[in-house]
Amino acid sequence: MTTIDPTAPVVLDEETVSAYRCDGVVRIRNIIGADEAARFRDAAVAVGARAADNFDGSAIFNQYVNVWRQDAVLRDLTLDQRLTKAATALAGVPLRLWHDQVLIKPPHNGAATEFHQDAPYWPHGGSRHALSAFHNAYLAHSATPNLTDDPRIAHVAIYIDAGTTYTGAPHVVTDGLGLTVGEPLEHELFPRVLTL
Repeated sequence: MTTIDPTAPVVLDEETVSAYRCDGVVRIRNIIGADEAARFRDAAVAVGARAADNFDGSAIFNQYVNVWRQDAVLRDLTLDQRLTKAATALAGVPLRLWHDQVLIKPPHNGAATEFHQDAPYWPHGGSRHALSAFHNAYLAHSATPNLTDDPRIAHVAIYIDAGTTYTGAPHVVTDGLGLTVGEPLEHELFPRVLTL
């Protein structure tokens, strides 16, 4: 994994972009500041206390989807142009938001998140680049148990090619929207980034 400390967070050098395109993952340090991270963490905890859990009954973590539509602070994070510009630079194509989510693994939770890829869970096709927290949708990844006294919180914004089409497969984000199979995901829930 390549790690960088950019002086201008949205300007990624070719080495970083190439590493992402080769390895499927990159770490960009300091893209948001510590004070901002604390503000976003507090907002995520608040959402977790009031929103419906999309992974209800899971022993692994709680999942809250489309939090950008439920909380103004998390909307600021999900649509932050520093993040969307970095994601667009990594992908090399125009992007749209697929969805965001907050994942919370409670304290003293001994359950690991097993190795998985994200792409098989998503009902869209034709996306050469689906980026989730600056890893692509085909990167196998996992998470260890949370043996600490604090909840482990992750905010994930998932961006896809702007021209990505809907496959018709069921998904909590697309169910009930009346989308047309084979058509691009042109809907207010999937805004194009950088033009917001």
